[in-house]
Amino acid sequence: MRLVSRFLVVCLALAASPLFAEPLRTLYQVREPVPSQQADARGEALQRAFDTLLLRLTGDAGSAGKSALAELRKDPQKLISRYSYEGDSIVVEFDPATTERTLREAGLALWGANRPVVLAWWLSETANGTQLLGDAQDGATTLQAAARHRGLPLRLPLADLQEQLVATPETLAAADAQALREPSERYAADALLTVHAREAEEGWQAHWNLWLNDAHGSGQAKGDSQAAVADAVMLAVSQYLAPRYVVAPGAARELTLEVLGADITRFAELDKLLQPLGGTLLSVERDRLVYRVTASPEQLRAQLELAHLQEVPAEPAPLDASAAPVAPEQPPAAQPAPDTVLRYRW
Repeated sequence: MRLVSRFLVVCLALAASPLFAEPLRTLYQVREPVPSQQADARGEALQRAFDTLLLRLTGDAGSAGKSALAELRKDPQKLISRYSYEGDSIVVEFDPATTERTLREAGLALWGANRPVVLAWWLSETANGTQLLGDAQDGATTLQAAARHRGLPLRLPLADLQEQLVATPETLAAADAQALREPSERYAADALLTVHAREAEEGWQAHWNLWLNDAHGSGQAKGDSQAAVADAVMLAVSQYLAPRYVVAPGAARELTLEVLGADITRFAELDKLLQPLGGTLLSVERDRLVYRVTASPEQLRAQLELAHLQEVPAEPAPLDASAAPVAPEQPPAAQPAPDTVLRYRW
């Protein structure tokens, strides 16, 4: 069944409608500045790379201070598959399997590679004027680099004339971002991020708002350059999102997922979404798909939210009038553990 599932996904890759959430292929690749290629500078850069990866995977700024990681932080080389130098930076490739196993053994809750796509409406204000940073503009490179550094899939609007007129400081400061909802739809993102960044004598300051389904977060960030304030915003957004998706050690277990209302295109979407959770297709009956996955119920629910599925309450078992009554001294039949079976529909 799994081979059939994979074959259908390949055949339907061009026909399938886009799934917003996407696996972050550079999650275990970290780029850090390095002053030289000397051993001391390299060692410090590798330690910074490890700390950056910890933040990406946990969203917890305090994770690097855990005693179980003390020795690993001093020498993270056993987690590194390779590193190379590019200009003034060192690019470190961590081994995903070894890193995840080691960190889970240390008791850390981790966020996987399948992450919500964030659409950023970034308004940059300087002494020369105010500009909405678009996908093809110079400032886009800075924002995309900051997002990669903090483990976020990022999209930017085209910033054409119509969007420039809509994305005003007042619009970005609105509590519901209502004026940006419609123009955001064509970018197929999971989360909407608005940022108003201002350059001042003491550096850059930014106010950000993030909406993901019904959840809303906001905050302030600052930095001595546009790159620094972009990194600060992306770090704050990552730390806001992480608790929705991290799975504590031992929390994952085998779950059965039933999905109703599936057609052949949605089947391809769902199969792709469940790959990081070890999704195995068990049966297909008309528009009903049954999967077995390994995850916590909370993590599975968060992933399915990204595909815009709706949870269906479990239906009570029908009463059998012909069944003999249970004797008072007979213990009741064991009930399945809660959340063992989750039911969703499109």
